[in-house]
This record gives sequence, structure tokens and C-alpha cells, in this order.
Amino acid sequence: MFTSCKSESKQIEINSEQTKLPNIILLVGDDQGYPYFGFMGADYVQTPHMDKLAASGTLFTEGYVPQNHCRPSLQTLMTGTLPINYEQDVEKLIKEKQIPEDSIVGFKHHAMRHFNTLPRLLAKKGYKSFQGGKWWEFNYQNGGFDAGMTKGWRKGDKKNDDWFLQFMGGDGRQLARATMQPVYDFVETNKNDPFFIWFAPELPHYPFDAPDKYYNIYKDKDMTESAKRYYANCTWFDDGVGELVRYLKEQGEIDNTLFVYVNDNGWEQEPHQEFRHDSLRWHNGGDKGKLSVYDQSFRTPIIFSWKDKIEAGAKSKALMHSADIPATILDYLDIDIPEGYFGKSYKSLIEDTSKSDRAIIIGQATQMRSEDDMMGMKIEAYWARTNNWFFQWNLTLESIALYDMNNDSRNDTNLAETYPEKVKAFQGRIEAWKAEHK
Repeated sequence: MFTSCKSESKQIEINSEQTKLPNIILLVGDDQGYPYFGFMGADYVQTPHMDKLAASGTLFTEGYVPQNHCRPSLQTLMTGTLPINYEQDVEKLIKEKQIPEDSIVGFKHHAMRHFNTLPRLLAKKGYKSFQGGKWWEFNYQNGGFDAGMTKGWRKGDKKNDDWFLQFMGGDGRQLARATMQPVYDFVETNKNDPFFIWFAPELPHYPFDAPDKYYNIYKDKDMTESAKRYYANCTWFDDGVGELVRYLKEQGEIDNTLFVYVNDNGWEQEPHQEFRHDSLRWHNGGDKGKLSVYDQSFRTPIIFSWKDKIEAGAKSKALMHSADIPATILDYLDIDIPEGYFGKSYKSLIEDTSKSDRAIIIGQATQMRSEDDMMGMKIEAYWARTNNWFFQWNLTLESIALYDMNNDSRNDTNLAETYPEKVKAFQGRIEAWKAEHK
């Protein structure tokens, strides 16, 4: 009896701790350009639910992802590491496990099962986790999720016309575009546990086929057809967020939920730009967005919202890396940030938005768009952002550019020849970064 009472007391203590832990929703925009939100100043794009979310918490307007396309950026959110370090760790695993050369590609699809991912770390605190939306890592189990929408594929699927869509997430791509039910079923099943949801719909990503209820918002506006189609997809994503919030309110889960938002990479689609006649840009947006080495390819707003725990209506211009998101989540839960994390907690900056941390963010670009290949060309390029400057250094094309972010956020005027000493300083910082991450 004594043992039984002691065991019951311990269980009550664990359950009591779990009731205090927040649910966590990680919202990931897919090909969402940072300017195209109402809360970022674009009154021509209707994003009422995201505007409300930004107003309910703390907004970092100068967030950055590590790459100019999705998969490496998503891996960073899962592991808190940079793409270059993730790839190095995978290569170490290949050597340690003596993976045969003809099996290496297949192993890389499953490599994340060997990483201490965010869901695995959260599980130590009793969290249940769900994957929905974009997911390149074969199936949800490889990320450490308890449930999910992406189930994997068969080898023969490579022969099918939609094989690339299967690689991108398979059934997970239906989230928000076609259904929200898998998320609702997961929440219903896990009400007694704190839960983590990876909410990454393939929106506003191509295809730009938003239902009429969204397209008609823009149908008669003075903007190009490609702008109308892209912004309609932005509103479609926004409505998915609104549906999730509505459901959580109905279930009584909203007050103790930490929402975090980030893009996977940037996009360019100004109201006057027309891309429908140009297949490359219709699929990838303008030349300063996705698969480019301009600021707009890497920049993202980052939002943290938690009722009565995080200040509403706060804004920060502090530079923030998307790798800092998992580190910050772990800090809020008093979970030790693993050794080898590039990301660091921004909890103190959320509590005091007058603070700053990173003086510079440096990244690598391994792909850029090509007129000859829709998937892009391989390159070696680097970029850096400080409070005042954006620097790009493309070793493959032997080009250098420097932009004044205070007066030229769209990177229209290259000032590299005007400030050679700044160029030299940025190159020195990048060389040191490369040496550090060898």
C-alpha cells in the first residue's frame, strides 16, 4: 500500500507539471515573402488572422532562415543546427554505419531518425507531437513525431509523374489545402498531454489555385494576375491559421498555447510584377526572392505569442536566426539546449525587446535559379546581414554586392565599389565562419 500511494503521488506530481506546460504550435509558411502580410505593412494583402497573431505577441521583423529553399531551412527548425553542420553530421553517420555507396541516397531520406529533434526533446517532458504539411524526411516517424500525415513512399513512386510531390510531403500536403481533420483528431486524442504541432501547409506555395472565396478578394484589384493568384494563396494560408485558432478555442486549449511563426524561405511578388508568361518565375517568384542570394530570399518575420506570458503588440528589430526558435522553445520549458546547437534562446529578448543579440548573421547558398534548370544550379555563395548592411558573395559567379538596408531594403543599388573596406571586412568574417564550420 505504501508503494502504491507513493507511486500515485508521483503520478499526480507529473500530471500537475504537465498541465502547466504550454501546447506549442509551430506555424511554417511555405514560399511566403516577408513583405506580404498586413502586419508587415502590405495593406493590399488580406491576412487578418496572422495580423491578429502578430498583435497578440512579440514580432521580430528581422528574422532569417539559413538557406534560400525549403528543405535545409526545415531541417534547421527540427535540429537547431545549420544546414552545413547537418550535412556534416549525416556524412559522419554514413561513415560510422558504413553505409554502402548505392544506399547513401536512401539513407539520407531517413537520416533525421538519428538526430535529437525538437519532438524527441519535447517528449522528455511528456509532449505528444504531430506533423502536418511540408516534410521531406520520408515519414513523420523519422522526425520523432507521434502522429503525422506524411507516411513515406515506395521506390516505384519515382516513376510516377507526381514523385516530387511525394518527396515534398505526400499526404501532408493536404493540410489546410484540403483538410484540417488530422490535426483535430490529434488534439482530441491528446487533450490530457501537452502537445506540439508542426503546422506547415504547402501555402502560399505553387500551385496558385486558391478557391474563389480567396481569389475573389483580389479579382478586381489594380494588380497583375500573378499577384492576385499569389496573394490569394497567402490569404488561404491565413485562413488555415484562423481555422486552427478557432478549433483550439472551442477545445479550451488556446490560452495555454505558445504559437510561433516563421517562413521556410523568401519570395518576391510585388503587385505590379507579372510572371504567368514566364514558367521559371511563375514557379519561383521574382529574381530577388526564392533561390536567389538577395536579402528577400532569406528574411522572415518571426512571431512568438502566448497569452499572458508574452507581451502583446511588442516588436523587435533584433536580428534573429530561425535556429533560435527551437532553442527558445526549449528555454521556455526549462529543457537544456543540446550541445552542438547553433541556435540560442531569445527568451530574454522577448521579455525585453530593447535588447539585441546577434550583431551579424552569416549564411551559405548552395543553389540558385537557372534559366536552364527549373530546380536551380549548384553554387558556392555566402551572405551576411548586420543591422545596416546586406552582403552577398557568389564565388561561382565571381560576383560581390553590398546593400544599405536602411535605405535600400530591396537591394537595388550595389555599393560594393563605394565601400571597399566594408567588403573586405565582410569577406574576412565569412572566411572565419567557413573555417569555424569546416
